[in-house]
Amino acid sequence: METSPSPAAFHDTGRAPRISPGTVCAALLVPVVAVLGVVTSWDVQVIHQDWVDKQQEACRLMARPLSEYVTAWAGPALGVAAVLLCVLLAKRIRRRYGLRIWETWPGLAAYIVVWFNVLAILLELFTLWATFTPDGSGSILGDCE
Repeated sequence: METSPSPAAFHDTGRAPRISPGTVCAALLVPVVAVLGVVTSWDVQVIHQDWVDKQQEACRLMARPLSEYVTAWAGPALGVAAVLLCVLLAKRIRRRYGLRIWETWPGLAAYIVVWFNVLAILLELFTLWATFTPDGSGSILGDCE
């Protein structure tokens, strides 16, 4: 049973509603998940460079590590999860407080991050595509004798 006053009561008093700690945590989770998506895309590049270095040291072609594929899929998944979290947060703020998402400071922060996250999702999708695309010139193993 919900004990919070109705959303109309907030507009009658003229004061901004007190946002619950759970809503603040949910709003702050959006930027965290978005940043984790970008970090995983960067990590794919690190894993790939380590794989290239190991091939050159071993002087033979090696299979790509499974962690590269898993990390490549994690980037877009986290990016889309951030958008879904923001949509759910907007519904929660609208239902509980009768406000739009950008009318509260945690909601505004999540809303702004999600718009930047759209560009990050494009980067994450490109990284995923690059992971599954074979190297055009092949691996250069260096001077192996």
